[in-house]
Amino acid sequence: MEEEGSYNNASHQSNISESEKKSRTTVYIRGGSARFICGFIIAIIILAGLAALILWLVYRPSKPRFTVVSTAVYDLNNATSPSPSPPAVSTTFQFTITVRNPSRRSSIRYDRLLGYVLYHNQAITPPSPLPPMYQEEDSTVAISPILGGDQFVPISSDLASGFAMDEAYGVVPLRVVLMGRIKYKPRVFRSGWFSMYVRCDVLVGLKKGLVGQLPLLLSPACNIDV
Repeated sequence: MEEEGSYNNASHQSNISESEKKSRTTVYIRGGSARFICGFIIAIIILAGLAALILWLVYRPSKPRFTVVSTAVYDLNNATSPSPSPPAVSTTFQFTITVRNPSRRSSIRYDRLLGYVLYHNQAITPPSPLPPMYQEEDSTVAISPILGGDQFVPISSDLASGFAMDEAYGVVPLRVVLMGRIKYKPRVFRSGWFSMYVRCDVLVGLKKGLVGQLPLLLSPACNIDV
């Protein structure tokens, strides 16, 4: 009887061991499958990231380049007398600006454009809306916005006096500002809209009573923030 009981216990323990082995084997297989799936997903994510990085490096757009090449004035009224008060100025400028898209794989769309003129960081023309523009890859276009008009813009007394002195001397520093938004259009994807702020500092040969084309004494490349 004792031998039979011992045999039954041994058989029971053997069955338990075999069940445990099967259970452990099943858990190991499931764990290995989960690790394989996770590793596969991570590998796909890494490869997709590398592919996106390579595409961006190949097709990444470059900032456009703006340069003022000519300036003309058609009207200039610098009112420094007590009336109107405060002093004000009205003027009409036309600037010819070249816009260069250096990217060979990305075109550019310009929208919501505004332009105005500053004298010593103070506006002397009201903001003028400009038409939208589309520029092909690796191309240069010229725009000639007319900024200003008959509307008087209030300025400080010191600024009015300084403008009159520079005008009498014949050298006036101006800053042309263009604002808007741009969208890059590479061949494989499209970007969102980016704000654009262009500043072009120029020195013009402007004297009182002079109308028409002005000598452009200094015109470095414009600064652009995108």
